[in-house]
Amino acid sequence: MKRRSLGRSALSVSEICLGTMTFGSMANERESLAILDHAYAAGVNFLDVAEVYPVPPEAKWAGRSEEIVGKWLADKPRAAVFLATKVAGPGGGWFQAPVREGNTGLDRHSIERACEASLRRLGTDYVDLYQTHWPDRVVPVDEQMEALDRLVEAGKVRYLGCSNETAYGLARSLWVSDIRGFARHQTIQNNWSLLNRRFEDELAEVCREEKVSLIPYSPLGAGVLSGKYQNGAWPVGARFSLYREYNPRGKAMSERFVNPRSLETTGRLLDLAREAGISPVTLAIGWTLTKSFVGSTIIGATRVDQLRDSLAAAEVKLSGDVLRACETITREILYPLG
Repeated sequence: MKRRSLGRSALSVSEICLGTMTFGSMANERESLAILDHAYAAGVNFLDVAEVYPVPPEAKWAGRSEEIVGKWLADKPRAAVFLATKVAGPGGGWFQAPVREGNTGLDRHSIERACEASLRRLGTDYVDLYQTHWPDRVVPVDEQMEALDRLVEAGKVRYLGCSNETAYGLARSLWVSDIRGFARHQTIQNNWSLLNRRFEDELAEVCREEKVSLIPYSPLGAGVLSGKYQNGAWPVGARFSLYREYNPRGKAMSERFVNPRSLETTGRLLDLAREAGISPVTLAIGWTLTKSFVGSTIIGATRVDQLRDSLAAAEVKLSGDVLRACETITREILYPLG
């Protein structure tokens, strides 16, 4: 599998990153370990976890994904695997979980405690990429970046990144790092796919100009682009089927992703993939890898067999006609005034 650099860092990671959000909940430990083995054998050397995982969030599960990854990592050469994890910060509503007492934001104390706890669960003395999971607009950016910089200086973290951030937030943090001499964010992990192209409005320009790599999550629109929700289907055990039953916030999130416009777009993309002779999963993930600002695209799985079409995206070559069709379909339906 091909490698890509992340930002201005020395990290050279597989262009497919394995996300672990379901490890310990939708995927039990045995299946999670099998997924890790299969992805690693296929050349995936980049893993993404978080202190709040798995999702759906429950206090009894928080940190379980890191524990499973730590167990798997125990007999692997540490330098051969690139680990990314996240400090939760103030939370993002649906994903907020009581990971640690007094988890109120990205203050110095919370960041240091979160990192130490993640290292214990992962069974390692450092992580390659440490990310803020959600923005904190209360704690001064200077304090946040100084606390993160101290982790780099201590050797507990190699590089920094952010997640679910805005163009303003990313640019401001880079400015603070530049003027204060702190380690800077090398990556940003945001939701981006053929169903959600808002990243391209402003953030893509910041990434290109400042040499920050996007690590997109949900390249399948949280599974919608696979076609599983077409024709009114709500498959048993599927993410949004579970979310709809979980609480009002989960229902709202499911409707945000599964709606008439997203389903119409998906239907046309399914036809396009069929004409191109590839899986719609391969098409959706392969499309993300054609963008210069992408460092590595996060895929997820709850079963080993789900990895096949996702991993195939690293090898597929999408034609110009297919790429132009993707552009037309998403712009016509999702962004008619763009």
